[in-house]
Formats: sequence, structure tokens, C-alpha cells
Amino acid sequence: MSATGGGGFRFITVTEDDDGQRLDRWLKKNAPDLPYILAQKFLRKGMIRIDGKRAKPERKLGAGEEVKIPPFETKGPKSEKHDKTRKISDEDAAFIQSLVIYDDGDVIALNKPAGIATQGGTKIKRHIDGLLPVLKDKQGVVPRLVHRLDKDTSGVMLLARSSKVAKALGDAFKGRNIKKIYWALLSPVPEVHSGKINAPLIKAGGVNREKMIIDEEEGKYAVTEFAVLERAGEAAAFVAFWPRTGRTHQIRIHAQTMGSSVIGDHKYKHIRDPESKKLEADFSDIDMEDRLHLHARRIILPHPTKVGKTLDITAPLSPELVKSWKAFGFNHKDKSDPFEGL
Repeated sequence: MSATGGGGFRFITVTEDDDGQRLDRWLKKNAPDLPYILAQKFLRKGMIRIDGKRAKPERKLGAGEEVKIPPFETKGPKSEKHDKTRKISDEDAAFIQSLVIYDDGDVIALNKPAGIATQGGTKIKRHIDGLLPVLKDKQGVVPRLVHRLDKDTSGVMLLARSSKVAKALGDAFKGRNIKKIYWALLSPVPEVHSGKINAPLIKAGGVNREKMIIDEEEGKYAVTEFAVLERAGEAAAFVAFWPRTGRTHQIRIHAQTMGSSVIGDHKYKHIRDPESKKLEADFSDIDMEDRLHLHARRIILPHPTKVGKTLDITAPLSPELVKSWKAFGFNHKDKSDPFEGL
């Protein structure tokens, strides 16, 4: 809770969500209009007080404490620019709300569509992270991203409503207590119908710095389980993947080691073996969208705050993916777990 007192002083009460956070980092988040250099000056001179007492930048805050910030002026144009970049349109607000498929007060799950980035970057102005203020709770706490999906990949994404939940979910993603099942359409049909791929990955560097490559010596450990669920002749297959690690573009590159590629993947196309007798698939007569046919279908993990409860969240296929699944005669409502028991 924030309030302005006599003399222009600002008083902000530390929330439960910010309990244990360093004062300097807390100021950056809760007083974004306070310039960094000025904040450091206030701290050196003891002008920023916690419950009336001087505090150092590294001081850890406690929930319920009151931070007093002295009055300061910011340049008009900069403040206006700051306000403009934070404004979210009604259309975007409705969009992010429409993606919510689960919310229990601790964890939120979105069904992210293809074509929107998870976070901002060079030339990326509209992204999931920038729209999350719309989903803030009654205390004004904005949910946090727990993991990422590629811009062109759709499916289930988890958000945390507090720092405590974010840490618990982050630990789950780093460990082995989580199962992520992805669905993909591959072409041509893989020669091996189930198994495990172990192929270390690293950024290519140079002009191809946006791509990942397999590097047995320098690459980071990357393992993916896979199972072919259905096939349409030799042209295409409906394949489930379970990435045991979370490397960038992992499934897309590992699909290449199977002698296939994800349909619609123009970055990691199947490298055809000259000795192979398989024909290149021609989908010109099939009614489907030109998009990456990779979808984060399901996620299963222990609930971060409720002991004994399991989160098991499924993200339905989008209409354009349903159309593609149907075009090949594949079951887009499959509820099986091909990795059960692993």
C-alpha cells in the first residue's frame, strides 16, 4: 500500500510478496520513477527510512514495514514516456485474460498461442510478460513467469502469484519432479517409434547466433523422451515428447536426429540423408496453417504449496492445430500419457 504524506513524502508498506527482499532492489520495483543515482544518494544520506530508522541498500525488508521516501522531481518527458510504455490497451487486457486456463490463487496456467513472445527483447514490444499486470491480485501483486516457450510454440505456461511460489516452481523445473508433454507433427515419419535422445546443445554463434546446434564436446546436457502415437503413411507422424531438460529449441533440434523435422519449422528443417529412399513430403493439398506444429500439451508436478496435491494441467489445441490433426486423421483429443511409468 502506498500513500503520500505531508511535505510530499511517500510512504509504502512492504507486502508479504516482498518479504525478505533487499531495499535497493525493492525500490527499483516499487518506486520505478525514482532514478537509481538519486536513490543511492538518498540511501547514503539516510533519507530513506524504514519504520523511522535509517537503512542501508542491502537491508532486507519485512512484511508490514513502512518505507519512507523523500520528495523528488523527475523530468516531465521521461515520466510521460514511462507511463506510456506501461499502459495496456483494453484489447490486450482481454487477450491475456482469455489465455487463463487455471488459477488457484497460487498458480496460474496460460494457454499461450503461437506468434507472441514470452518476454521482450530487440524489436519485441508486445509479449506475455508485459501483459501480466492485468492479472495482478487484490493486493496489486503481479504474477511472475516461471518458464518460457518459444515465440512460435503454443501451449501451457505456468505463472506464480508470489515469490515463494515462484521459487518452489523454479526448483521443480530444475529438478526431476516435473513432466512436460509436448505434441508435434513431424515429417517424414521417424524410423524409430520410441526412445530417448541424448544430444548436447550449444548456441551456434557467428551469423547463426540465434540458432542452436548439437555439440558433443562443448554443448550442454540435453535429453528428450519421445513416442510416435500415430502415423499417416510415411509422410507425417503425431509424436509426443518429454524434454527432461529445458534447452532452447531442444525438441526442434532433437527431431532432426530422428531424421525428421517439426512441420512448419523453417529454422530447423530435416536434413535429408542422400542415401534415404524417403520422399520429401508435399502438403500442398492439405488444408493447414503454415506455423510450427509444436504444442506444450500437458504439465504435471507437485503443487508448490498444497502438500499431497498434484497439478495436472492440459492445454487444448488451438483451432488451426485441430484442423491439421484432423487433416491427417490424428486424434486431437488423445488423453493418454505415453510416458507413464518412466
